Amino acid sequence: MKKKKILPAALLLIIIGGALLYHYWAPGARHDGALKLYGNIDIREVLLAFHATGRIQHLLVQEGDHVKAGQLVAELDPVRYEAAAEQARAQVASQQQVLARMLAGTRPEKIAENRARLEAAQAKLRDAEQTNRRMQILVHKDLIAQQEADTTEAAFKSARGNRDALQQSLNLAIKGPREEDIAAARARLKAYEAARALAESELSDTKLYSTTDAVVRNRVLEEGDMTSPQTPVYTLALTNPVWVRAYIPETDLGKIYPGMKAEVGTDSFPDKIYQGWIGFISPTAEFTPKEVETPELRTRLVYQVRVYICNPNNELRLGMPATVSISLTQPRHSLNASPCGEK
Repeated sequence: MKKKKILPAALLLIIIGGALLYHYWAPGARHDGALKLYGNIDIREVLLAFHATGRIQHLLVQEGDHVKAGQLVAELDPVRYEAAAEQARAQVASQQQVLARMLAGTRPEKIAENRARLEAAQAKLRDAEQTNRRMQILVHKDLIAQQEADTTEAAFKSARGNRDALQQSLNLAIKGPREEDIAAARARLKAYEAARALAESELSDTKLYSTTDAVVRNRVLEEGDMTSPQTPVYTLALTNPVWVRAYIPETDLGKIYPGMKAEVGTDSFPDKIYQGWIGFISPTAEFTPKEVETPELRTRLVYQVRVYICNPNNELRLGMPATVSISLTQPRHSLNASPCGEK
């Protein structure tokens, strides 16, 4: 008889205990005006890769190292890129001299030389003209053969053509290069300058800098490896702020909003409460993740919530279980920027 009485009592206690357990541990459970959520710490990651292709020469940080934004973390062998940059600089310097020479015009010495040649050609033309005139008189008097007259006339015409050519050369020297030629030289210089900028940019890409303050989570490649922009060298973990990935049932969705303050506790630091805020509420429902709930609750639809937490001492690590407490009596407010300084 006693056993028969004990069994129903024990069964009742188990049912009551299960109900209490569900009440306190189910997502969205409320205690003293606070909403309780359970989840795990999550972080963002950056895949850091070179913007150039080559062989890794130096890796300057290891897993677990803290890096600052702009810190040099790796270098490629720069020999090929240095040679290309030097060639581009030489092309620019050469074309600059060409353009400067065109803008300066013809040198005075060159103009003087052309003028002297023209004066000599004019003197020869005058002599050839006088000789041709005398020979034409003599041929009309039948004192010389027509062939001799023709020869002196040809010499006169040749001297006149030479004088005209030298006159044109002097005019061009005085005027200097054509505007079209100067414009073409400017365009060529501009193209060389663009090629130089590209070569110098590619040379600078042989150095890899951290893009943010972070912790090196993984060093993917080693010195001597070949790499490219498609191959990450490091995985960086952004540890401040971190967030708790938690889930809330639809019945409690209307009680929270982005910017709402929250308190976060962990098993690793049971006496410490971290101040946080709701930064994201999923617009779509999903089934309760397997790793969060018991099999009986996996079919319930929930919404993902991200509760951000400042983590300056790097105490909160990826995957760490966390409990979120959200007061439902707090005044409505919103956060325009992260209290951790994140933009």
